Amino acid sequence: MQLRNVAIIAHVDHGKTTLVDQLFRQSGTFRDNQRVEERAMDSNDLEKERGITILAKPTSVDWSPDGTPENSVRINIVDTPGHADFGAEVERILSMVDGVILLVDSSEGAMPQTKFVTGKALKLGLRPIVVVNKVDRSDARIQEVLDEVFDLFVSLEANDDQLDFPVLFASGRNGYASTDPEAREGTLTPMFEKIVAHVPPPAVDPDAEFKFLVTLLDRDNFLGRILTGRVEQGTVRTNQPIHALDMDGNVIETGRASKIMSFRGLDRVPVDEAKAGDIISLAGLTVATVSNTICDTSVSQPIQAQPIDPPTLSMRFAVNDSPMAGREGTKVTSRMIRDRLLREAESNVAIRVTEAADKDSFEVAGRGELQLGVVIETMRREGFELGISRPRVLFGTDENGNKTEPYETVVIDVDEEFSGTVVEKMNLRKAEMTDMRPSGGGKTRITFSAPSRGLIGYHGEFLSDTRGTGIMNRLFEKYGPHKGPIEGRKNGVLISNGTGEANAYSLNSLEERGILFVGHGEALYEGMIIGENAKTEDLEVNPMKAKQLTNIRSSGKDDAIRLTPPRKMTLEQAIAYIDDDEMVEVTPKSIRLRKRYLDPNERKRQSRQKAA
Repeated sequence: MQLRNVAIIAHVDHGKTTLVDQLFRQSGTFRDNQRVEERAMDSNDLEKERGITILAKPTSVDWSPDGTPENSVRINIVDTPGHADFGAEVERILSMVDGVILLVDSSEGAMPQTKFVTGKALKLGLRPIVVVNKVDRSDARIQEVLDEVFDLFVSLEANDDQLDFPVLFASGRNGYASTDPEAREGTLTPMFEKIVAHVPPPAVDPDAEFKFLVTLLDRDNFLGRILTGRVEQGTVRTNQPIHALDMDGNVIETGRASKIMSFRGLDRVPVDEAKAGDIISLAGLTVATVSNTICDTSVSQPIQAQPIDPPTLSMRFAVNDSPMAGREGTKVTSRMIRDRLLREAESNVAIRVTEAADKDSFEVAGRGELQLGVVIETMRREGFELGISRPRVLFGTDENGNKTEPYETVVIDVDEEFSGTVVEKMNLRKAEMTDMRPSGGGKTRITFSAPSRGLIGYHGEFLSDTRGTGIMNRLFEKYGPHKGPIEGRKNGVLISNGTGEANAYSLNSLEERGILFVGHGEALYEGMIIGENAKTEDLEVNPMKAKQLTNIRSSGKDDAIRLTPPRKMTLEQAIAYIDDDEMVEVTPKSIRLRKRYLDPNERKRQSRQKAA
């Protein structure tokens, strides 16, 4: 059977996973009466809840131009994440494919993340097929978007073959694609035809010894470690002796290919053998990991893996030492946390874990707040309790020994009335505006080059400033000169001075001090942050004080107290909100803010030392 390996790349929300749904339906992968969830490729709970793709996942469809099985072509498709924080997923899988489909929204056009992934694909010499998606939008600007894509390719130094790209106009949700920008009905047959005609078959050697580069790592309760990648050369059969080589050609382990699985639609199907060009999953090894070469025991030369961009941000994951530790989670010890983080770093090559000297905390470095937030959210759902510090950027040094820090390209789409506020706030965070232009529909697109440090915690403030209508996209740009001190959070916090339950009577009097994060009856402890102070300094308060009763004053004498609903933060908002001397306590059921040092005397001692 003929083979084609292709990756679908696009910015967040431009419609990749929805398009794959339609490719499944129209290729006959699903039965007509089969019940299939929307966005079938977003398989884990977090992906379904957030509506974004987090993990790269291979799948395959069989398509025949004349409907006969003997002429069918197997198209292996890799669905990739659109967010730059998960960029390492994309960098790895590009080595498995021979072509890419670049999906661009007909209104938003080429966005920063599009640039990031496309740059990697063009550098590998892959020839793209450009699909302008959502052509039925009322605010579509198809020709301008095509011009933007061409300009993007030129700026990324694409060669002549890559610049001569075929274009399709599609609506993934409605299941049609056409070479005519005015078409508003049809099927995805033109897309299948374009893939078969434009993407070359795998250029591999079927007669050489078996070689296979691991690009994705998965676990199965029955099969153990499952390694996924493309067979670069040769053939592998079940129970064949194999060994794993690292980047330098050293043998890591030897074993047998106990199970070989190929992708058929959404399922992994066991097969007896796999040939060069196939994308498969392999079980049988216990140590081999991402970027290792799995091969026949006679092979000693590894396949060179793609280099991965380094992490730019780190957080401290500590054992939860609050007075409420161990009440809600089942995994609370440093050994359990270390094992889980090392397992995560194995399968996610963009994450780096280092153990602190006190053995009770770990420095976890990654690409951004969202990526680390997903790791924390996954761990709390597994029953872990953690104390998380404020994110900090990883500094570097240039050739002259000067301190450098990561910069990001920030593209902001806002209504014109809010553009002044956004520019002013970004200037305070040491960002430099590089471009400003109207983007249609009364919106303005502003591009900044900003130090990553200044953007930590800004997103919530940005949404407030733009009344929730602004869209911000960020992408790592470079390491540049250190910008000096950047102003952080302006307001102080309200800190509980004792342990007990929050009382409506005292919370009612505290409301005029600021914004509360807790409601009546919630369990509190000394050093826990219960609200935001309206002033700049921190304030210790007593949120547990009840009304004093006498034989004259009864508890029900006054009017019923009506409290303003407390501000409840999501995990990402909490991580972005805290200051350097604060932590987020994360448990399976709760997210609490607290001071790093719960004892007020210890906090004073630490602040004096810092000032000295």
